[in-house]
Amino acid sequence: MKDLSRTVLRKVIDLGGVHVGGRRLRRCSYPVKKGEKVEVFLDSGPLDAFSLSEKDIVFRDPYLLALAKPSGVETQPTPARYRGTLYEALLRFLHNPYRPHDRPELGMVQRLDRETSGIMVFSIHPRAHRGLTGTFSERRVHKVYLALVAGCPEPKQGEFRSLLARKRSTNLMTSVEKGGKEAITRYRVVEGGAEASLVEVEILTGRSHQIRVHFAEAGHPILGDTRYGGTRRLGEHEVPRQMLHAWRLDFRHPVGEEKLELEASPPEDMARLMRALGG
Repeated sequence: MKDLSRTVLRKVIDLGGVHVGGRRLRRCSYPVKKGEKVEVFLDSGPLDAFSLSEKDIVFRDPYLLALAKPSGVETQPTPARYRGTLYEALLRFLHNPYRPHDRPELGMVQRLDRETSGIMVFSIHPRAHRGLTGTFSERRVHKVYLALVAGCPEPKQGEFRSLLARKRSTNLMTSVEKGGKEAITRYRVVEGGAEASLVEVEILTGRSHQIRVHFAEAGHPILGDTRYGGTRRLGEHEVPRQMLHAWRLDFRHPVGEEKLELEASPPEDMARLMRALGG
């Protein structure tokens, strides 16, 4: 703590990252009593803001905005983090300097894990909010991912179907006999190898950690996903993160009703390993 400045500590408190006696500390002047437990929650990411630029935007019209989310960025604010999230960066990107008091309209209908990269779509107009939400909740969207997994799944094309629930002791998701939520994952091996394979994955449901759990339980964890048993190496190459990328979204525009096919290419860290896999 001695390496953190007063300014940084104040920011951590403002973001909800300090708890006293199990409750969030809301003001810096709170007098800590003898014997009270003080907890400080800091993640490994910077407290500085993450920014978006035009090169990150895949599609934009008056109603929708789609972008390529980089890995290492939280999708939405948490009790201990607001700045540095994709949501906050998008609000700043949409901010109109000529109307400084107008907060941008922004609707979030999907989420990606921090280390997962790929395509995300947001509504940016009230007319699109309900329609886009319905498209996702009613499963009228085709969601395709790319993943690098350990070994080579057999058969080369198949489906995982299970009930998923969170295991309290580890805070990880797992398949259960009853009491969980249905999760359906379809896959196709694009390029197989003894050490690792590139798979194309379609999810019919959107459960937390769904792809990660299903491949891990099948004995083919995603490379770099150490929480679910993934390795950090592929031959001579280091795997810097979990190799999961949201590649495509296909759906009907919530206002114009035309078909949209949105795609984001894998970032270089994953593309490099894909090239290594291909020899």
